[in-house]
Amino acid sequence: MKKLLLPLLAAHPLLHAQLPVSPGAELTLASEGFKFTEGPAADAQGNVYFTDQPNDSILKWSVETGKTSEFLKPAGRSNGLFFTPEGKLIACVDENGELWSLDPASKEVTVLLSGYDGKLFNGPNDVWVDPGGGMYFTDPFYKRPYWEGREKPEQEKQRVYFLPKGAGKPVVAEDTLKQPNGIIGTADGKTLFIADIGSGRTYRYKIGADHSLGEKELFCEMGSDGMTLDAAGNLYLTGKGVTVFDKNGVKLGEIPVPEGWTANVAFGGKEMKTLFITAMDSLYTLEMSVQGSRGADGRK
Repeated sequence: MKKLLLPLLAAHPLLHAQLPVSPGAELTLASEGFKFTEGPAADAQGNVYFTDQPNDSILKWSVETGKTSEFLKPAGRSNGLFFTPEGKLIACVDENGELWSLDPASKEVTVLLSGYDGKLFNGPNDVWVDPGGGMYFTDPFYKRPYWEGREKPEQEKQRVYFLPKGAGKPVVAEDTLKQPNGIIGTADGKTLFIADIGSGRTYRYKIGADHSLGEKELFCEMGSDGMTLDAAGNLYLTGKGVTVFDKNGVKLGEIPVPEGWTANVAFGGKEMKTLFITAMDSLYTLEMSVQGSRGADGRK
């Protein structure tokens, strides 16, 4: 397997001096040959599922073999993924604006949602499942070349929705953002982070007992495509490589990725200490000194 050293980290030690990267770790090319990788999510065993939206497929990186194989194709042009506490894979399905639940064993698909108030979603993008099984998901509008007859969004706003566990209709959780994209919550289910990529900011919200969101608080002056959290409370944002902030919004450093765009990031692997990075046509890994947050992967 080809390994890529981190020359930018070596050349600019201040970029990573405080990052929880395992000593001597190298950015490793785990898999390539796709068109645009997105949505990594780890199951309870550490296997990582991710999407290749232009190729309409969901891929699986195996914790046992270290190899990637096709999991599902066609896959509704899936984008963001996340696992429920029960082990079901939730997919933001962009082709027809849906939210799916997938059984990893049988690959059976259950359509959870297909719109709001009788209108198509803009395009569900990223999803986070809270400890109780409720789902917060972003719905920005990005016009896709495979849509026919959809030049404008049917929804009047680009919102964040919440779907209570077992419910058939979502509620609006946030509708004041310009273009919400990445989303992740903490393991205790009390805090939610949402990246407004349209305004170049990421916000933090307190989650109420009724699952409503409190007043938005500016976390950092940076937007993000996808995001994840580690067990120390550090937040990982994507775009130009990976940028890491501590729990107080202080920038710890950057992880350069040799691609034009870094779309998303998640922890996986046997010890949940491997950072998986989806960037353009590739999947990269980097060994870290900290585990991913239990609120950001498929562990119970």
